[in-house]
Amino acid sequence: MNVNLANSTTVAVRSVSRPFTITRYSVSISNKSLPFRARGSPPWPSQFQIHCRRTMSSTAALEAKFAPAKRVAGQKQDVWSIVNEAAAASPVQPIVNMGQGFFGYNPPQFILDAAKGALDRVECNQYSPTKGRPRLKKALADAYSPFFGRRLDPETEVTITTGANEGMLSAFMGFIEPGDEVIIFEPFFDQYISNIEMPGGTIRYVPLHPPKDGAQRTSSAANWSIDFEELEKTFNSKTKMIVLNSPHNPVGKVFSKDELQRIGDLALKHNVIILSDEVYDRLYYVPFTRIAALSPELANITLTVGSAGKNFYATGWRVGYLIGPPHLIKYVAAAHTRICYSSVSPLQEAAAIGFEQADKEGFWDQAVTDMKAKVDRFTQVFDELDIPYSIPEGGYFVLANLSKVKLPEGYSFPDHVKDRPRDFKISWFLIMELGVAAIPPTEFYTDERAHLAEDWMRFAVCKNDDVLDDAKERLRGLKKYFA
Repeated sequence: MNVNLANSTTVAVRSVSRPFTITRYSVSISNKSLPFRARGSPPWPSQFQIHCRRTMSSTAALEAKFAPAKRVAGQKQDVWSIVNEAAAASPVQPIVNMGQGFFGYNPPQFILDAAKGALDRVECNQYSPTKGRPRLKKALADAYSPFFGRRLDPETEVTITTGANEGMLSAFMGFIEPGDEVIIFEPFFDQYISNIEMPGGTIRYVPLHPPKDGAQRTSSAANWSIDFEELEKTFNSKTKMIVLNSPHNPVGKVFSKDELQRIGDLALKHNVIILSDEVYDRLYYVPFTRIAALSPELANITLTVGSAGKNFYATGWRVGYLIGPPHLIKYVAAAHTRICYSSVSPLQEAAAIGFEQADKEGFWDQAVTDMKAKVDRFTQVFDELDIPYSIPEGGYFVLANLSKVKLPEGYSFPDHVKDRPRDFKISWFLIMELGVAAIPPTEFYTDERAHLAEDWMRFAVCKNDDVLDDAKERLRGLKKYFA
């Protein structure tokens, strides 16, 4: 088919490089190039309709023949595809994307220079050792030994993975057998679920309870609390692992030393592995404690997960790492080898240089200062509108309580949104009416406890200041929808 830019038909094309950006082109289609006559009513000839029906019929037959595994079949439509769908359909363009937690700016220049330099080296363009490039493992051991109060062995206590997510999958694959139970806190990073279920694990959920007055006033993320009696009752003889996330996504809570000690005591009592997801470990605004640093006994049962991508504003690099005792790390590394063999060589080298130079560049302190300023800059609009929110203690997500927003009666939602909790409807509404994308946090809850978060909305502030200001200006449009 010959397609020429002209002035007849308009089509929308999604930009791959800029999420939520819709480009509209005018396209003229020459009838001479079509295998049928593109005139008359109906607009498309019957031959084309027959071809489509046959194609759909054969596709359905193939799907029936090649049935998917239960682990991927029958899942609800995920939040990311729903948000993308709304963004494509919204009359307000371009969308201001405050939903996904990718950075709106590049890594610092010394990191970019390291990545470019690595591409010129032969050994950095070939397979890395399965446990990671020696330079990166040493750089991580040097960077983290002071936090753990002892010298880490880069050969036996550090392993490199293809992003933190694959690292956690490797940890679950290395230790979880069918029927083993894993405790996680709600809300949770949604990838935990599939990662645990892949090796046959059973998930036991314990909620972080939001502040009771969260709909009335702004308060610290520290006020999202654990019921420790409820947590203790969740442990049993089948419990193999408990997953922590501090600083927490999406709440922004940094678990206190006392909370971590109580969780650690339960893990020791029940002989349970701790998987501590600390991918936001360089972005904290209150004192930050690592559970593995509390005692040698806890260090002996803890796998700490980190992310060079999040540390250096390069989430697309997919460089993660785990730190832990040799008797745990070796099985994570073994699973990683079978899942993806080795990780990206040049970006491992760049990450190594990043960890080597970050302190002398003053990067870590500047990162905290800059991100805290973004949190403060963005949340000004909630203060102005008297919308309560949870003040993050770490990370780059802000939860705002939109209970005072009244959705217009009879507002039209697609069926796959209509049957979801209220926050999905608010998310759809924000995109369609204001052109602001945010994530409904009930996606990170079980159906049983979704009611705890259905008035909240997650905003990612790791964006350029002009984007934050644009989002603020659009969100001021909420005033006319207040109850």
